[in-house]
Amino acid sequence: MQRILTVIGDPNQINTWSNTPYFFLKASQKVGFLDTGLSLKPEKLKTQRLIWNFLQWVQSREKGGFQYTPTFLKQLFYQVQLSTDNIEFISHFPLLPPRPWNNNWKVNYYIDATSKQVFEDYGLATRVGSKIREAAIKQEQENYLQAQRIFCMSRWAAKSVVEDYQISPSKVYVIPGGANLDEKALQATENTPNIILPLNPLRLGFIGKDWQRKGLPYLLQVAEVLDNRGIAVEVIVIGPASQGLPQHHLLKPVGFIDKSKDIQKFTKIVRSFHFGSLFSSAEAFGISNLECLRLGVPVIASHVGGIPDTVPKGLGFLFAPDSPPKIVADVLEGFVNNPSSYYKLRQEIVSRAKEFTWQQTIANFIQVWHGSKEFLYAASK
Repeated sequence: MQRILTVIGDPNQINTWSNTPYFFLKASQKVGFLDTGLSLKPEKLKTQRLIWNFLQWVQSREKGGFQYTPTFLKQLFYQVQLSTDNIEFISHFPLLPPRPWNNNWKVNYYIDATSKQVFEDYGLATRVGSKIREAAIKQEQENYLQAQRIFCMSRWAAKSVVEDYQISPSKVYVIPGGANLDEKALQATENTPNIILPLNPLRLGFIGKDWQRKGLPYLLQVAEVLDNRGIAVEVIVIGPASQGLPQHHLLKPVGFIDKSKDIQKFTKIVRSFHFGSLFSSAEAFGISNLECLRLGVPVIASHVGGIPDTVPKGLGFLFAPDSPPKIVADVLEGFVNNPSSYYKLRQEIVSRAKEFTWQQTIANFIQVWHGSKEFLYAASK
């Protein structure tokens, strides 16, 4: 039986869906867990999307959501020729494979959020018509009912599968993803001493292009509190171009770094952070937290969505979404005043860095295929 990964896009390409399918696929292939990933090309359906959006607007004064329609899903999925042999799918998208499923197919899902969560928490409901949303959620529920297993990257997503979609907890699992970093390329940097710079200035790191949703303005407020207390601080930003960021005297943008081509630059800058940060208003998971932890850097983040499952207890700090910046600044000031406690924290994270790899994630998946119940959602609550 072939085991195949599918997503809207091509998991063989690193830039598909924030790199996650690519790293999941490559780590799985290395140990023989996945055989291949379907090379789907949604860009080939651009004309159909435009026509569909136009007709949708004419007929209902609504537009958006083509990717949730059976028309799109079937045209996308059948771009590839599938074997007639038995196939076991792991799908990152809850509406793939499209219905009807062949009798020789087994389907599993690995999601970071349900469609209901995406519509509500990410505000996508304003861009997708109500009928399309309702039909997508109904089909998603049917797919989950018929699936072998539903794997979620966080308890937040698993809770939605069980409670919003009425799926039995007996087939819902929680297995967080890994850091989207090439482990082979990292080997060249692992022997580099993890130099802990003095906490002066305190370097607060931020990774992500969607800087408003991911909380950069809030992080700057935290930095301002520290600055006003006389604590030297810098906010280092990886991802967005500097011209698109707010002007701020504490902000130090470094721009986009292609991790597939310049892993040494990326790891050097991230390891220079004293803390990685992710104060998102909405976040299904939070891969940047895992990248920081994989590289030995503690994390400060908001207790939102799936973020808690990216910050194991004792390796970082989670704050309520409505926490005043002063609360976060107080924690950071405590480390500035007691550097030895910070160095101890950092060494603990370095000693556990391999826990945050895709290799570890795949090992957990394999345990489930061997009958383990350890990762069931019911056991994680």
